[in-house]
Amino acid sequence: MLAVTGGRRQRARHRMIAAARDYADRGWACVPAASPMAGGDRACSCDRVGCPSPAAHPLSAAWALQATVDQAVLKRWWADQPQANIVLPTGRVFDVFDVPAAVGAAALARIEAEDLPVGPVASVGGERHLFFVATRGAPVDEDEWWSSNLDCLPETVADMPGMRWHCRDSYVVAPPSVLPYGREAAWLRAPGRDPLPDPLRLLEVLADVS
Repeated sequence: MLAVTGGRRQRARHRMIAAARDYADRGWACVPAASPMAGGDRACSCDRVGCPSPAAHPLSAAWALQATVDQAVLKRWWADQPQANIVLPTGRVFDVFDVPAAVGAAALARIEAEDLPVGPVASVGGERHLFFVATRGAPVDEDEWWSSNLDCLPETVADMPGMRWHCRDSYVVAPPSVLPYGREAAWLRAPGRDPLPDPLRLLEVLADVS
């Protein structure tokens, strides 16, 4: 049993570092994230009581400065912290629309039916869909963006309930990160080499199906 458990952990570590290195090859900087606890009364490996984003936030408060595409650094990080998940900073290469799964599924159906452009799409625990789009960097109107829910509750937009726009100073948890209670982050549409879609066009689709 111990050998099996150790083998699973080894495979999980290899899968995580392989994913981090693939992101780096794409120019997507990443940093290690917290992981779910195997037991006890906490869902997250961090020391934060009642963590609002268990296993889905960076390990370090300096994540924005530490995020890198340096393969040697990534290899060292995951050698030291083999259970760590992966976090991708937004507002650099891409922004992310973070929506409830039902809205995301409806948007994907509309996109397929109308043959609209779409970039990578991930599912987070089956509860949220993440749509990766071309970044707008730092919007002129600060009300257009919201930071990660580690430090604030998700903002609600009147015509798009539950939608959050991750751009500068924010991040998302990335596949194949493992979440509490047997959930995970997984690609519904894996990243390719095509240019990322225009965020405003996709925003129209999300508004229509919300």
